[in-house]
Amino acid sequence: MARKRTNIQIENLVIEDIADKGRSLAKKDGQVIFVKNTVPGDIVDVQVVKKKKSFMEAIPTKFIKKSEDRIEAFCEYFGTCGGCKWQNLTYEKQLFYKQKQVNDSLTRIGKLELPEIKPIIGSAETKFYRNKLEFTFTHGKWLTREEIDNHDVTDRRGLGFHIPGRFDKVLDIDQCHLQEEPSNSIRLAVRDFAKEHEFSFFNVYEMKGFMRNLAIRTTSTGEVMVNLIVGDDNMEGIQAIMEFLQEKFPEITSLNYTINQKMNDTYGDLEVVNFSGKPYIEEEMEGLRFRIGPKSFYQTNSHQAYELYKVARNLAQLTGDEVVYDLYTGTGTIAQFVAKQAKEVIGIEFVEDAIKDAKINAQVNNITNTKFYAGDMHKMLTPDFMRTHSKPDVIITDPPRSGMHPKVLKMLLEIAAPRIVYVSCNPATQARDLEELDRKYVVKEIQPVDMFPHTHHVENVVLLELRKS
Repeated sequence: MARKRTNIQIENLVIEDIADKGRSLAKKDGQVIFVKNTVPGDIVDVQVVKKKKSFMEAIPTKFIKKSEDRIEAFCEYFGTCGGCKWQNLTYEKQLFYKQKQVNDSLTRIGKLELPEIKPIIGSAETKFYRNKLEFTFTHGKWLTREEIDNHDVTDRRGLGFHIPGRFDKVLDIDQCHLQEEPSNSIRLAVRDFAKEHEFSFFNVYEMKGFMRNLAIRTTSTGEVMVNLIVGDDNMEGIQAIMEFLQEKFPEITSLNYTINQKMNDTYGDLEVVNFSGKPYIEEEMEGLRFRIGPKSFYQTNSHQAYELYKVARNLAQLTGDEVVYDLYTGTGTIAQFVAKQAKEVIGIEFVEDAIKDAKINAQVNNITNTKFYAGDMHKMLTPDFMRTHSKPDVIITDPPRSGMHPKVLKMLLEIAAPRIVYVSCNPATQARDLEELDRKYVVKEIQPVDMFPHTHHVENVVLLELRKS
């Protein structure tokens, strides 16, 4: 359902910049206006759909002049799906605004004196670059304006992505350009098979239905993992779908299912049953192999993950004599990536299953100089932990989007390791943390990396060195 419009219309509005979350920004009489589906350089007439004291939100009603940086989106769902909001902006300009986002965050939020930011490392692939996608089944798919006007939709069952800001609305997808084959083929085959066999699609209002979610993971080594999440333990139905997928897609190397009868779609606390193949897939990087389970975290752009980790390793400046702490280690990917250049690497992570994977990966790769521990970061990283383990020479930290806990920042200042390499997927929270660390550290190098083309998201790696007393 469209937003309720106000009676405010603005003509000849010049789109000036990109704001947070990838929104386009304009100003009129000092008022900030966020405009959907526009790019800097566009001149448009707009209809205001939301008015607040400090800003307005608007949609374009007429393009007076189109920006030279505007291009045609390649996906038919652009503007509705919301997954790739910058498809209408040249990739060169996408990188420009991501670099600007890093600079603005570190200077405005962190208020830091910075060295020159290195040019962002762009992605060689701008389509089919994701190795993981999760889809949602729905009994009442989102209808486009054309479908509503034509009155020709009788089957509302669908499988696709949530409409932005709508937990209850799912856009049925025929072709997605984010993940390479056999992702699209598997998704469509499962959807059609479920329809043909009259399996119920999930109803989020009533919290019931058999077909609930579908997760597909792929690797650069050619392996494929499928996890079908169902809403009840209809074993006959599960068996039928599993056997169908097993026969139709022999390239699936890990076929799994999960029964989720909870009130939300998360399945991290549920059993994933391996129906056929291995219970994991494997990614490879510089001869290292990493096992990835259905619940494991792994960077969703495998090729750019390699670039990101090389940056982190180079900034760590390891000579082979250093003790490295890898905070928020996940499945230990960075820890093992730098282990050959370090004396010892100690990884700490909240998710216990991830630490189990990290230990297995170390065994698979015959790495003997890593240790991994599970627990809350701010509870694990204590003076007692320091007394039990060697003091770090280098700390690599890759926290979630929310950044580091204040107690972790306090402990980092107490540890005073000579170097900290801070990897972040959110320059805003990174800037906040850097402002705190500025009491003892100076920023020496900054390297943005684009992991997600056609989105506003950007990774940023910062090297901090202990101030000389």
